[in-house]
Amino acid sequence: MAALRRRQVFAYGAAGALAGSLQWAGQDAAAVPAAVRAAGDLALWYDEPAGTDWLRALPVGNGRLGAMVFGGTASERLQLNEDTVWAGGPHDYSNTAGANSLQQIRQLVFADQWGQAQNLINQTMLGKPAGQLAYQPVGDLNLTFPGIGTTSEYERWLDLTNATAGVGYVANGVRYQREIIATAADQVIAVRLTADAGGKIAFTATFATPQRGTKSSPDARTVALDGRSGDQRGIAGAVKFLALARAVVQGGSTSSSGGTLTVSGADAVTLLISIGTSYVDYRNANGDYQGIAWGHLNAATARTYDDLRARHVADYRELFGRTTIDLGRTAAADETTDVRVSRHGSVSDPQFSALLFQYGRYLLISSSRPGTQPANLQGIWNESLTPSWESKYTLNANLPMNYWPADTTNLPECFEPVFDMIDDLTVTGARTADVQYGAGGWVAHHNTDGWRGSSVVDDARWGMWPTGGAWLATMIWDHYRFTGDRAFLEDRYPAMKGAAEFFLETLVEHPSLGWLVTNPSNSPELLHHNDATVCAGPTMDNQILRDLFDGCARAAEALGVDADFRSQVLAARNRLAPMRVGSRGNIQEYLHDWIETDPQHRHISHLYGLHPSNQITRRGTPELFTAARRTLELRGDAGTGWSLAWKINYWARMEEGTRAHDLIRQLVTPDRLAPNMFDLHPPFQIDGNFGAASGIAEMLMQSHNGELHVLPALPSAWPAGSVAGLRGRGGYTVGATWSNGAVGTLTVKPDRVGTVKIRSRMFTGEYALVDESNGAAVVPSKPESDVIEFRAEAGRTYRATSLGPAPLVQPGVNYRLVAQHSGKAADVNGASTAAGATLIQWAVTSGGNQQFDFVDAGGGYWRIRARHSGLVLQVAGTATGADITQQPTSTATSQQWQVVDQGGGTASLVNRASGLAMDVWSASTADGARISQWNRTGAANQRFELRRA
Repeated sequence: MAALRRRQVFAYGAAGALAGSLQWAGQDAAAVPAAVRAAGDLALWYDEPAGTDWLRALPVGNGRLGAMVFGGTASERLQLNEDTVWAGGPHDYSNTAGANSLQQIRQLVFADQWGQAQNLINQTMLGKPAGQLAYQPVGDLNLTFPGIGTTSEYERWLDLTNATAGVGYVANGVRYQREIIATAADQVIAVRLTADAGGKIAFTATFATPQRGTKSSPDARTVALDGRSGDQRGIAGAVKFLALARAVVQGGSTSSSGGTLTVSGADAVTLLISIGTSYVDYRNANGDYQGIAWGHLNAATARTYDDLRARHVADYRELFGRTTIDLGRTAAADETTDVRVSRHGSVSDPQFSALLFQYGRYLLISSSRPGTQPANLQGIWNESLTPSWESKYTLNANLPMNYWPADTTNLPECFEPVFDMIDDLTVTGARTADVQYGAGGWVAHHNTDGWRGSSVVDDARWGMWPTGGAWLATMIWDHYRFTGDRAFLEDRYPAMKGAAEFFLETLVEHPSLGWLVTNPSNSPELLHHNDATVCAGPTMDNQILRDLFDGCARAAEALGVDADFRSQVLAARNRLAPMRVGSRGNIQEYLHDWIETDPQHRHISHLYGLHPSNQITRRGTPELFTAARRTLELRGDAGTGWSLAWKINYWARMEEGTRAHDLIRQLVTPDRLAPNMFDLHPPFQIDGNFGAASGIAEMLMQSHNGELHVLPALPSAWPAGSVAGLRGRGGYTVGATWSNGAVGTLTVKPDRVGTVKIRSRMFTGEYALVDESNGAAVVPSKPESDVIEFRAEAGRTYRATSLGPAPLVQPGVNYRLVAQHSGKAADVNGASTAAGATLIQWAVTSGGNQQFDFVDAGGGYWRIRARHSGLVLQVAGTATGADITQQPTSTATSQQWQVVDQGGGTASLVNRASGLAMDVWSASTADGARISQWNRTGAANQRFELRRA
């Protein structure tokens, strides 16, 4: 390993490294930094600096301030951001020509004249300017350390348990260490520099910026950078900022001149960085930025570093420590993080999934706090004046995805900036609704920025999507479902109502279908015909508006207000186009059964109803659920980083842990995850990090369907583990432990009095349920074999403990036999009811020829009976490769099967007569592949998920 640089391993990827016949082994435990060991593997770490590669630097943040830490030895670069530094300034994006052309645009869309409609939209509906403005950096603080030559024992890390970054190395016989924190408690970034010998800390510090700025030295221990955000699209930069850096030394001396700070001969130094901006809100960029910067700096200077650190860690851990996760560990976790990314597809590294989950939570805490801006397309970390997609807020995926883990992983406070943004958009969006649609209420389209633009931007092909604000508004009701906070609902309900009012006025009746539809709109960013995205009533719009209208009605009922309005939205909801199954067995993306121009498009917008919504569920809408699965199969697993993350959530909702885990493996590759674990589109987009954290939470617990479903999509790759602190709708805190793929214990703590409904395979076996507050046994009702219900008291913890393994199959229950390697179901060929029909695999459908019940044959064996025909599965002899067919029931042992638990919710099916296992031929993933018997290998093509039909 020593002969190959880790950076080379990352560049070549796992395949290249393996092709070189390298023998991989876990790192010597002694080489793992002490900070990483102390963090229990919840840390990123490296054995070399980031160099000049921003995607190797490590992020710290306090919600408002962010820094990327490069970890050099002779120098250090701290790239700095403040979340309100946006190009341009307050302005009105609205295009006053819009309302006069709207009727003509609608007529063109209904006449299938999409190109003409798009041209007219581009002429009359695009905002002023036609593009929004960029999130921009403050600049860098560069440290230079004289006399640092060759170094050894280098290590660099980011500890997620206490939100500290660190750098350590030996130079000239001295051990140097730097620790970096971004503290929300004291609103500064602090760098602590120490050495194991006295008088050895010496460096210079100076700011650099790509912005217009002036450097200065206000006093002997401080340097300053006074600057202004950039001009863009003809709008002058209005955000002024002041960045300050102050050295507080122990021993030694400081001096500052001409914008350069010099520290000499110190024993230890605390370097404090404070930034203030003039941004007050989207209407006002005239705040006291100097007072903010100096105020935070002077207050922090009055505290010791130990005090600053203790306050920082306490503040951070109060959030981060609410949720814990353990998915197991292998020697792969001893490697540096970049190596783990490069090798993930070829080794077993379950702990990396836990790290990915907690890294998402770390990034959300670090980029979104009460009173800050929401996390944008890059969170708060950006080094460019012109970042990709302006690093703004994309409403058709990015911003909602950023906040999917906020409630489920127990970080509701981090959600607050989104609700504040929604309040801002009700103002700017009301202006857009008025002048561009002639309507009341408010609207936002597919993007917004620091100035809360709400108009159509960029181009009609992707910008003409009026349901961005509506999607945001649905998040208000969903958040309330987690918290039950009535004051929150009272405060935010007007925003929901305003979003609905806009659509009550702007939905139009389809001239031939009769449904109420949006027009013009699009299914985000996908061409349905040559160069045309604009359409009427795309499925995603109908799903979002169904959620919006439902949420408004329920909120009004909960608050006891607006009875007439409630009736209006329910009536409009009932006139929205229903979801329809297309000719390919898929959910139609449009009102018409159009074949998409890009079959593997990154957006799968028409499955919003599966996730994040609950309009498509396995038990509530089985036909739509089957069609949703077909949609996922048609779209495929390839995609951008954020698209892969959304698919993890989709497959978790499908309750297919193996498929969800496959998507994690596809995400954790050098093409989709940077060395510092930033998600890559490419380039960097942080929504994939948050989407992955959400997806892992969904694999472990779901609450969207009126129940707490524990371990709904547990993959065999995580055979044993635990999770605690997940949150469910209805106000529940949930935890579980498991081994061999089966739940051992399950805990639920409700916030409020009421009935608790829990689904788990545990309840098909023997279990005990107790109230931990008094040890009393609780006797629940069982509406289904794997569901319990009981009345719970607020604040009490209820624990269910397995007293024995749950049976893999139960008589009288129909199952699909879904092959683990392909995700396809055992299928009686052609749905034949004739004896002798063969068993094949096929994409999952709702057909009875894919459903089987298990009839007890005695001695631990079962007959497997096809639901559609009543015939049972039988092997034709004892030879390997013999077909499996359906035959009338007899006493033959060739019709009897043993169900062998393979863990992770899968089983192998072993024939009594031959001793051979049911096997998908040659591990094919194709529809129509024959299913026969073969020597038992335990391979994935011999493992079947027994999925209740």
